[in-house]
Amino acid sequence: MSEGKRNDARPADPVLAAAAMEELGHAAAMDWAALARVAPWGDSYEGFAADGSTVTFERSYVWVEAIGGDVLCEVSVFRGEAGFENGVRADCLIRRPDSA
Repeated sequence: MSEGKRNDARPADPVLAAAAMEELGHAAAMDWAALARVAPWGDSYEGFAADGSTVTFERSYVWVEAIGGDVLCEVSVFRGEAGFENGVRADCLIRRPDSA
């Protein structure tokens, strides 16, 4: 797994940024073999940030270049449906075990 990173040039809400990085750690914990059986796949759910506020978590697993290759794990955390554009996004690459 590569190191997670934010994909946003704006200053991030620190609560959302922390939630995104924590969720990315959980989302990226699945191994490639398990992901290969379900990719492409994604889900969303409401949960709570560290400050107790309600947030929406979205995560997805998509093939990077070709089916059966590396998997891109993407996470978004935002407040309410209207807040998606102001949310925080993070991602990491889950490499196929035999890829360089």
